[in-house]
Amino acid sequence: MTAVDNAALADLPEQTPVLIAGGGPSGLFLALDLAHRGIASVVIEPRIGIDPDRPRAKTTNARTMTHLRRLGLADKLRNAAPLPVGYAQDVIFCSALTGHEITRFRQAFQLAPGRYGPQPECGQQVPQPVMEAVLREAVAESPLITLLTGLSVEDLDINQGNGTRNFGPRRFGSRVAVSDATGRRRAIDCSFVAAADGGSSTVRRRLNIRLDGGSAELSNISVLFRSENLAAAIALDPAVQYWVLGPDVSGMVGRLDLGSTWWAIIQGVDGSASPDAGSLVRSLVGTDVDVEIIATDPWTARMLLAPGYGHDGVFLVGDAAHLNPPWGGHGFNTCIGDAANLAWKIAAVLDGWAGPALPGSYELERRPVAARTIRDAAANGQALAYHFADPALGLDGADGAAARQVARDALAVKQSEFDSLGLVLGYGYGSSPLVVPDGLPVPAEDPVAYVPSASPGALLPHAWLDATTSLYDLLDPGFTLLVDRESLGGRTAGQAYAAVPAAAAVRGIPLAVVAVGPDQLGTAMSTHWQADAVLVRPDQHIAWRGTDPAGAAAAIGVAAGWPLATPSQDPDRSSRVRAVLP
Repeated sequence: MTAVDNAALADLPEQTPVLIAGGGPSGLFLALDLAHRGIASVVIEPRIGIDPDRPRAKTTNARTMTHLRRLGLADKLRNAAPLPVGYAQDVIFCSALTGHEITRFRQAFQLAPGRYGPQPECGQQVPQPVMEAVLREAVAESPLITLLTGLSVEDLDINQGNGTRNFGPRRFGSRVAVSDATGRRRAIDCSFVAAADGGSSTVRRRLNIRLDGGSAELSNISVLFRSENLAAAIALDPAVQYWVLGPDVSGMVGRLDLGSTWWAIIQGVDGSASPDAGSLVRSLVGTDVDVEIIATDPWTARMLLAPGYGHDGVFLVGDAAHLNPPWGGHGFNTCIGDAANLAWKIAAVLDGWAGPALPGSYELERRPVAARTIRDAAANGQALAYHFADPALGLDGADGAAARQVARDALAVKQSEFDSLGLVLGYGYGSSPLVVPDGLPVPAEDPVAYVPSASPGALLPHAWLDATTSLYDLLDPGFTLLVDRESLGGRTAGQAYAAVPAAAAVRGIPLAVVAVGPDQLGTAMSTHWQADAVLVRPDQHIAWRGTDPAGAAAAIGVAAGWPLATPSQDPDRSSRVRAVLP
């Protein structure tokens, strides 16, 4: 990789397969996922360094951690995280940090010490600057990624670049104008542009796409501070977050590390005022403790969604496409989900095996996920700490106990904010043109309850095969046909499903055929899937399930974006297909 601090325009290459505008978490992850698939990219990021005083996103959920595991980065992030999972897993609601506990939500944000069941990885609390540092380090180790900081994307002309000619059988090409701090410009040609340049995205504006939606009525203030005495003053159990239902000041407090650094969010404030952050923090604590303010960051929750995610090889990714309130910690994770969905589709086009439906499927699949996430986060934004505040919550005796019981009952509405596995893992692409529906019942969407399902479009149900091997560890970077070993009757998976790799070879679609099972508990995989086999996409979602090899052979083309018609065999592409025999 070429990492250039305060890059001069002379460092900008003339062309690249993929130009990524924005080097935040989603842009860096997209570059790494593309590199994982052999695709080079250039990332343009205005910030030279990473601001450690703006922790912002702190929740990395189980799905994002599993994406990072796929890229070999999950353990690196956990080792860098200043707050280990083992420290705390609960969210506690209280009258004050020195007051009474009202209720708690256990194993919030998929935080679970030890081996996790629903995914190969559990969640991880880690500040966004630490996440970015880990991703930048990984980018620096990749020869396929050029990260240029100190530069900005200023403009683009769609279908004006010569990327299509220079980069093989591609459908798109753009010329992007990049500027330095002095305003000087230089152009770079590319086949694809990924706009990961945030809520005020320059690329989105050039596409004349406006975010639709609204904002919360009241604002919030994020505070980063140091306190040597706060930990000893807290009268409650360790928690990953404390929600304080104070009569005068309400909000959240949590540790940023195991030392003296803390964060707080004061909820429901006048955005035009300039309050004393130290006094606000002390009010949440409930007593006078030392508070050294490091940084404050006023913000207002926004519920915004783009009506379209781009066109002609220019795609909006992450905050450029959607902004949702932070309640539940889904914003950053939804951005990573976008990048993971887009990466394999761009790679497919650049490698020549993508069908015509593949590029457009990005918006069709990801926009409904963002809309659902925004709705749930916005609903949680209607039940913030100050909505439950009552002076009686801090009282001793019968009156205080009665008030806390009333609040405890009312706070049940917050379950989906902290116990949101249905939102994190239960989303699906069942209406996508890339999946083959089978007519079987589909679990109802629920933000809390997650029912593992192998329904086409759903996330592959996870299983542990032994003490250390996840089913996900067997998946190929391309498509994977998983076959229940017990259904083979002595044949190999390659023999039983020979029609599938043959069909994949016609289009040059990368495919692995893997016999698997039973799981560690002795359960046959067909029990998990309600079928003998499932076709898993590069993003770990299911494209097809069934028992008929001919059905799987037809589905592989559909899953890559092709119509059902079968073209003539191209023997030069057959090397993309390999069978992994039992």
